[in-house]
Amino acid sequence: MPYATVNGTRLHYRVDGERSDAPWLVLSNSLGSDLSMWTPQVAAFAKHFRVLRYDTRGHGHSDVPPGSYTIEQLTGDVVDLMDALDIEKAHFCGVSMGGLTGVGLAARHSARVGRIVLCNTAAKIGSPEVWGPRAQRARSEGMAALADAVLARWFTPAFVAREPLVFAFIRDVFVHTDNEGYASNCDALNATDLRGETSAIRTPALVISGTHDLAATPAQGRELAASIAGARYVELDASHISNIEQADAYTKTVLDFLTEQA
Repeated sequence: MPYATVNGTRLHYRVDGERSDAPWLVLSNSLGSDLSMWTPQVAAFAKHFRVLRYDTRGHGHSDVPPGSYTIEQLTGDVVDLMDALDIEKAHFCGVSMGGLTGVGLAARHSARVGRIVLCNTAAKIGSPEVWGPRAQRARSEGMAALADAVLARWFTPAFVAREPLVFAFIRDVFVHTDNEGYASNCDALNATDLRGETSAIRTPALVISGTHDLAATPAQGRELAASIAGARYVELDASHISNIEQADAYTKTVLDFLTEQA
C-alpha cells in the first residue's frame, strides 16, 4: 500500500487513472470512514482525472498521531500530500468532514485548488454539545458504542433496507476506525468555524446536500453556497452520505460540474 509521510504524519493514499496528462482530483472522506467510501465514483472519475484518495489522519491505514487535531492540520495534510506527489494544483471533492477540509483549502490555499465540491457539509458542523460527548464516548467505550446512533443519520431507512450489504460494509469500516483517531477528528470539528472565511473563496464551487440530512442540513448547505460567490447548490434525495445513497446521481452531478468548459 502506498504511503507518504506529510505534515508529520504517515498517510495512506491511492491513485487511479491511466492518463498521465489528466487533471488531478483529490477525494476526502467523511468522519468515521476511509478512502473506500469513494468506490462508487472511482471508475467514472478516473476516466477524466488522475484520482487521489487518501485516508484522513486517524482513519483507515493512516497514522493516528496523538492529540486533538485541527483544521490547519487537515488542510495541511492535503497540501503536503500534493507536494509529495508533485501535484501543483487539483480539483477537490469531500463529504462531511472532507467537505469542511475543502472549505479550508479553498479559503486558505486557493492557488492549489481548481474547482471544489463540498458535500453534506457546512462551514461550521455541529456544536460542542455534539462533539464533546461523542469524542469522550469514542475514547471510553469504543466505536461500536457509537455505531447505531451515528449510522442512523448517515442513510435513510429505505436505503438500509434496499442495500443491506453496502450498509454492513460501511458499518464495518466505522466500528474499526481507531477510537482515538475518531475522537481527535471530533475535536477538530468542534473547534472549526470557517463561516467568516467563505466569502473570500473565489474558486468555482458546487455544494451538494441531502434532503434528509440531519447532520449537515439542506439549510446549512444553502447557507454555505450563498456565502461563496457564484457557488452552485444541488440537493439529492439522500441523507448524510449522498455519494453512496444516490451514487449515480451524485457521480453525474459532480462530473458535469468538474468537466464543463469554463
